[in-house]
Parts: sequence; C-alpha cells; structure tokens
Amino acid sequence: MNVTYIALAGYVEVEKYKYVYFIIMFTSYILILSSNAMVVCLVVIHKNLHEPMYIFISALLINSMLFSTAVYPKLLIDFLSEKQIITYQMCLFQTYLFYSLSGSEFLLLAVMSYDRYVSICKPLQYPTIMKKNTVSSFLVSAWIVPACHISVAIILLAHLKLCSFTLKGMFCNNSINYLLCAASRELIVYCSVVLFNISLLPMLFILFSYTMILKVAYRSCGEVRKKAAQTCLPHLMVLINYSSLLTYDVIVVVLASDMSKILRFVMTMYVIMCSPLFNPIIYGFKMKEIYKHLMRLFYQTKGK
Repeated sequence: MNVTYIALAGYVEVEKYKYVYFIIMFTSYILILSSNAMVVCLVVIHKNLHEPMYIFISALLINSMLFSTAVYPKLLIDFLSEKQIITYQMCLFQTYLFYSLSGSEFLLLAVMSYDRYVSICKPLQYPTIMKKNTVSSFLVSAWIVPACHISVAIILLAHLKLCSFTLKGMFCNNSINYLLCAASRELIVYCSVVLFNISLLPMLFILFSYTMILKVAYRSCGEVRKKAAQTCLPHLMVLINYSSLLTYDVIVVVLASDMSKILRFVMTMYVIMCSPLFNPIIYGFKMKEIYKHLMRLFYQTKGK
C-alpha cells in the first residue's frame, strides 16, 4: 500500500523557536484540558447543577477538549520534529475531526438557545418539554449529525486525485482543497449543503431564539430581564467567539495566496489557543451557580 505524505508549510521559523513554541502550546493545552474539565467536574459533582442548561454547558466544554485534542498532539510532535509532515490518510482524519466537532459546537449552542427560549418564554412548560430523554436526544444528535455529514464529504474527498503535496497550514482543514487537481462538482455542492446544515442553519436558529427571548424579556418584569441577561449573555459571547473561528477558516481558504505566512501563523495560533480557553472562562465567571462553586473550591484549596 502506497503512503502519501503531505508537508505542513504553515510553520514560521520552527527550527529556531521550536522549544518556545512547544512550551507555549503544551502549557496552553494543559490549561484547556484542566479548565474545561474543572467546570465539567463541578457540574457532575453538584446536584443543583444537574439541570439541562448545565448539562449542555458540560457537553460544550467536553467538545472543546475533543477539538483541542484533534489538533494539539500533532502540533506538539511537529514542533520537535525535523520535518513537519502528515500522511494523507491522517490529514483526512484530522479534517474530519476538525469539522465534525466544529459542527457539534454550533448544534450544541443551538440546543442551548432552545433551552433558554423554553425556560424564559415558556417557564410553566419547561419541565414537560426539557425531559431527560429530550436532553439525551439533543446531545446525541449534536455529535452524530455533524459526524455523518462530514464523513460523506471525507469519503468524496478521499477519491480525488492530488496534484500538490504541500499544505499551507499547521494542521489539516479547508486548505486541503488546494491539494486537489480539481474539486468535483458533487463535493462542492455537498460541502455547501453541509456548511448550511451544521453551521449557518443553527446560527439562524440561535438568532431567532434570542430575538424571541429579548422580546419576552423586554415586555416582562425586571426579574425576567435579569434571568435572560445572566443566562443568555454567556451563550451569545461563546457564539460570537466561535463564529469568528468559522469566519477565519473561510477567509484563510479564500485568501490563501494573498495572506502572508506570518499573519496566517498568528491567526491560527490565536484560534487554537484562545477559543477553547474562552468557554470555561465565560461559563466559570458569568454563570452564577458555577461561579459560586468555583469560588468555594478555590477557598477550600487555599485553606488547605
């Protein structure tokens, strides 16, 4: 069996700064895993956090850890390697994980917006609508639907011929299209459908949900407005932050030949370091109940 290798050409002076890059990225990866895991553990341990909203937050944070694990280990290996290469099969697998988990992020945010909509706009029906089975179905769908969508795209991609073996990036994503001799019409159409189904459609649903919430909050008393602000603002901040990742991904592909290597490198580092760290910080400090447990844990640890 022939093994095709792809050169990753997105690194900047890796020989000169490899240990600096490695330490920064290793520290970032440990912080991402520990901060996200801490909030998830708090939700698991404390019974008053066993509610749909906090369960969805935990799922989102687990997704962030999986997303980082799809990128970081290979980066850490590459920083200390003489050649930054990857087999085409592994490149396809990394692309699959990257977009499957990205789609899951948007679907989880969509589910969270629906949860907030029911909680604020239909509070009396909330226990009936958001049952355990419903929550479980939402969680399973959020991971299964993007995984199935992306798997078809990867299968189509795997059957196309390569004319280039140098990827203008640090890991495999949309840029893989530039390795192809010619993208098939079926792949282009299908990828457009996937983009709409697992990113644009959830975003439209989220915007619709929060518009309805704002209308209800505006007409209601101060207590409802306060509840809407406390629970919806963190979700919106995470949505805006994650949408910037999708925008970046599109920009990188469109401007592949015009973007400088250093700018691409800096933007990539920002996305993979800051975005996964953003979620636990926002939910840890902006969600009142989680923040309360975090502070209690901090003072207990400090007391010891």
